[in-house]
Amino acid sequence: MKPVEQQTILVTGSTDGLGKRTALALATQGAAVLLHGRDPQRLEAARQELQKASGNQQLETYLADLSSLAAVRGLAQAVQARHPRLDMLINNAGIGGGPRSGAGREVSADGYELRFAVNYLAPFLLTHLLLPCLLDTPPGRIINVSSIGQNALDFDDVMSERHYDALEAYRRSKLAQVMFTFDLAEELRGKGVTVNCLHPASLMNTKMVYEAFGYTQSTVEEGVGALMYLATSPELDGVTGEYFDRQRPARADRQAYDLAARRRLRQLSEQLAGLKVERAS
Repeated sequence: MKPVEQQTILVTGSTDGLGKRTALALATQGAAVLLHGRDPQRLEAARQELQKASGNQQLETYLADLSSLAAVRGLAQAVQARHPRLDMLINNAGIGGGPRSGAGREVSADGYELRFAVNYLAPFLLTHLLLPCLLDTPPGRIINVSSIGQNALDFDDVMSERHYDALEAYRRSKLAQVMFTFDLAEELRGKGVTVNCLHPASLMNTKMVYEAFGYTQSTVEEGVGALMYLATSPELDGVTGEYFDRQRPARADRQAYDLAARRRLRQLSEQLAGLKVERAS
């Protein structure tokens, strides 16, 4: 891997929690960090705070609401326009299981179940759109922030229209991320870009966790340590297609290893995202 201070890294969801602290850690090590958020005031405030804390002047902001696939495309275009070469993509942005009182079914701007759209479909599309930038400057890394909470997808009710539970929808979206990780790793094998995912820590002290559970079990700092290990450890040069529980390779839900299920998810995702991917026969 290149020295961190020579890398340009996009961190989605970097105005709060794990994303913000990870962006700070990368900035402190000298990386050019592209910060993403959906609120312009919070995004600029984060940039100023991280710049002051790290002394790093190479921080840029990118505004996009990932519940809209059009906004995801706009984000990719904005990044490509300024950075035709990208060293790392950390897909961290996401929404949790909602309030403890139980959230009703929500949909994205495109009419898709909201957690599936934001936690999975948005990074699926963003990653594919930014692949030319990542492949232009190997070695590179793609890291998907997933969760140990994973539920198998029901392909007869992917959008949870017949039965809805916000936490279950969240867990399905996180398993979809893992399935995507494994698929993309195989597609990019030997091309200099690795793809891995992780459960950073259990119930970190974030607003999202407090809202959903009312208590925490670990700290954001623990999650940052795990994510930074995947992002910066030389030990992981060439390691791809792995799911990590913190800093250790682990087993995901068994559906993640079902090639037919992964193929079905990939085909559905390409259709939903309006994405045509050319693959070697």
